[in-house]
Amino acid sequence: MIIPLLPRLTDAELKEVTEIAAEFGVGIQTIHGAQRSIYALMGDETTQELINRIEGLPYIDRIDRVQVPYKLMARESSLAQHQITVGSRVLPGDFAVIAGHCTIDPNNRNFFLETAHAVKAAGADMLRGGVWKPRTSPHSFQGDAKSLDILLEAREVTGLPVNTEVMDFEQARICVDAGVDSLQIGARSALNYRLLQEVGRITKGTGTRVLLKRSMHMGPISEFILAGEYIVAQGNPNIMLCPRGTVPGMDGYRNHPDECITPLLKEKTWAPVIVDPSHSVGKAVYVPHAAIAAVAYGADGLVIETHCQPKRGVGDDPKQAITPDVLAQVIKEARGLHTRMKSMTKTLQAA
Repeated sequence: MIIPLLPRLTDAELKEVTEIAAEFGVGIQTIHGAQRSIYALMGDETTQELINRIEGLPYIDRIDRVQVPYKLMARESSLAQHQITVGSRVLPGDFAVIAGHCTIDPNNRNFFLETAHAVKAAGADMLRGGVWKPRTSPHSFQGDAKSLDILLEAREVTGLPVNTEVMDFEQARICVDAGVDSLQIGARSALNYRLLQEVGRITKGTGTRVLLKRSMHMGPISEFILAGEYIVAQGNPNIMLCPRGTVPGMDGYRNHPDECITPLLKEKTWAPVIVDPSHSVGKAVYVPHAAIAAVAYGADGLVIETHCQPKRGVGDDPKQAITPDVLAQVIKEARGLHTRMKSMTKTLQAA
């Protein structure tokens, strides 16, 4: 990580640094943070000679080395102080809730608008709604591009930022062009490294957040963090990591709940952790319990499927969506517990 003396390099300074790095077969990736930019050396070999050349420049403060494979996502990286806004919440630090339909039914626009108003009243900070949905069966409802207009209408009438899943380059580009606030990379796509790179590239400098779900097939924690590294390495540090359950599923649950990895993630990376209890347990009656467990493990927020009339929803909503009244209770309890957990954490760190 190249740390300049001033918050940003000038164009001439960046050109000089880039030319020096190119002599050693190394590239430079600019990451724009809220307060300052950092410049990552992208290559397999960063020799001491290269480091000496760059550190010798009058406008460079230092070069920080990171000894883990995820150079940008590591807690030791110069992005460690980066913060992400979700509505009025600033993460990490605050506690954010993303709520709404699994899938927006284009034939029932009022359902989604009703839910949008209700989740805002319940205290949610961002509105979720699936425009396109991955389905195991090709005969199941796959979503409809017309639903994007409904999602954007809901943002306009509620003032809530919006989140939706994208599964390919075209969908990502459509959402970025439309100004969608947060792109979701689902569990099925979390190992699609070309998609991760493309999403990072096209959202660079836009302020777009990326909610990256953990693939149900990911093993080591480092594999999850490295998936996020693909996005950040393309220039967008506004990433949130989302545990959502893995396989094999536990008997009675949709997946194997994995909110317990939250402390591990927060120890290794600066990225906020937003847990999805809905997909983890897959049954509405269990969701509040799983949500509170995630908060106890230190989550920075929750993403919860919510529907005013779950049984009339499409996608996963009939099984796992909670009602806005239940959401309001979950949010109240979650925020209170989050405050207490922050205090406990400070005490433990001071001991």
